[in-house]
Amino acid sequence: MEETASKRVPGAKQETSESAKQRKRTVCVVGHKNPDTDSVCSAIAYAYLKNQLGEPYNFVAARAGLVSAETQFVLERFHAKTPLLLENIGTRVKDMEIRKVEGVRSNLSLKRAWTLMQEQNIFTLPITNSKNKLKGLITINDIAKSYMEEYESSIVSTAKTPYRNILETLEAEMIVGDPDGFFDKGQVVIAAANPDVMENYIKEHDMVILGNRYEGQLCAIEMQAGCIVVCLGAPVSRTIQRLAEERGCTVIVTPLDTYAVARLINQSMPVEFFMQKEENLLTFHLSDYTESIRDTMSKKRYRDFPILDKGGYYVGMISRRNLLGVRRRGLILVDHNEVSQAVDNVLDAEIMEIIDHHRIGGSLETINPVYFRNQPVGCTSTIIYQMYREKCVEIPPDIAGLMCSAIISDTLIFRSPTCTPMDVEAARALARIAGIECEAHAKEMFAAGSDLSTKTPEEICYQDFKKFELGDMNVGVGQITSMSEEELQSIKERITPFLQNLITRKELDMVCFMLTNIIEEGTDLICYGKDDVDIIEASFHKKLENGSVYLQSVVSRKKQLVPSLMTGISQVTGA
Repeated sequence: MEETASKRVPGAKQETSESAKQRKRTVCVVGHKNPDTDSVCSAIAYAYLKNQLGEPYNFVAARAGLVSAETQFVLERFHAKTPLLLENIGTRVKDMEIRKVEGVRSNLSLKRAWTLMQEQNIFTLPITNSKNKLKGLITINDIAKSYMEEYESSIVSTAKTPYRNILETLEAEMIVGDPDGFFDKGQVVIAAANPDVMENYIKEHDMVILGNRYEGQLCAIEMQAGCIVVCLGAPVSRTIQRLAEERGCTVIVTPLDTYAVARLINQSMPVEFFMQKEENLLTFHLSDYTESIRDTMSKKRYRDFPILDKGGYYVGMISRRNLLGVRRRGLILVDHNEVSQAVDNVLDAEIMEIIDHHRIGGSLETINPVYFRNQPVGCTSTIIYQMYREKCVEIPPDIAGLMCSAIISDTLIFRSPTCTPMDVEAARALARIAGIECEAHAKEMFAAGSDLSTKTPEEICYQDFKKFELGDMNVGVGQITSMSEEELQSIKERITPFLQNLITRKELDMVCFMLTNIIEEGTDLICYGKDDVDIIEASFHKKLENGSVYLQSVVSRKKQLVPSLMTGISQVTGA
């Protein structure tokens, strides 16, 4: 690999491997829904391999469902962490380009808010508190409306306008008073008349805008004005200042003329008075799926939408155009290649590779060409073992143990018709690296996996369950393997009502469940659904009685059951 700049420049700060990893794009390696041991172990082994090859990604093993008892035994036996649960790969708000518009305080003046929007070329300002919690939004339309609406002359005090806003807006100086105070009582009036006329319309607490006339200033203070604004930078006599202090009247001097002050004074009001309040806002969270917010955004006439993190703290803003440039999440599929078996919203992801040993089917499509490796072997881990050897990457003992376990599980300790010499060779070689013996390990592994006494019928059904599109029918096929016929019969009694209910709820056209005896190398097949009797007879030339049929020498879902079902469905339905 090319040497990094931090290594070449003397004294440069070295980047830790952890920080470098965080900067890389994350790509998830994941198996099918209701994952079996091969699906989980292959994801772990392939993610490890990819991370050793120096690619510019951070590969992370994931799973698309709960792990089975057998898989959990394997993970614990070889000290592997359970992969992260990934049930939906759809793009989220956090995958979008979020504009980092800094929040402002609610006492900010309208004039300052407008200036910030012009400087940053934005149309919306978020209003946050000192803890970065969102309090509201102010938009250019809100500010424009504040200028165009006709308000009473008491609006400035009603808005509880900070004096600091007034000083900033009018470029003014406070001669008498508290700059941290508020103008919260009275009206705003312009003293353009003689003092004898002013006495008739100046009321207590009013803000009076006037010039340099001593009589006018004195009259306003005597009429108990709350504030006088002296224009054109006119000097204020010490007498007026002393009298103002005694009467509690604030004195402000501005270089602006009376017209400018009258025009700008409303712009000193705080944005809090005009902002859209938090309870009326439409916000999204970083974890929200873009699919779920797309319709909502299209139905609202807002330009910008605030984003919050899981703690409810403000993060930034998005708009509709940000949906166009959302970066899809990277994904590598192992042990499957069909949409019906993949994580939800798989078509929204950027599928980068597929490593599988099943038939190619379903409606999985990619925008760009991808690396697709599909071999007729008994287990995905066999393919990954070959890839380790091709890349000359050493296999750690624990990774070898996971891959060996996957091959033993998928090939039923080499008894399945899907098993090939390559599977046996790979399993034996991996067993030597892991320091285990295949047959002894298989007994422990299958014993752990067949202990289903504490599982519900639903958990048993979905422990190893896949959906297939066979012709025009959606067929679900589950499988349980055991070395005990007694245990399999007990499971049959418990699971049959649940399978019947699946068909009643019309979730599938047909459901089949394989109770496979590893020792006897046969399967008791439970089957319910549309044309079930005819399809089973056409598929296996046997009668379905009371919802089940025994199939001698049938132990493989992939190579024996599903191909036969495809033939039977085609004959019965003509599809």
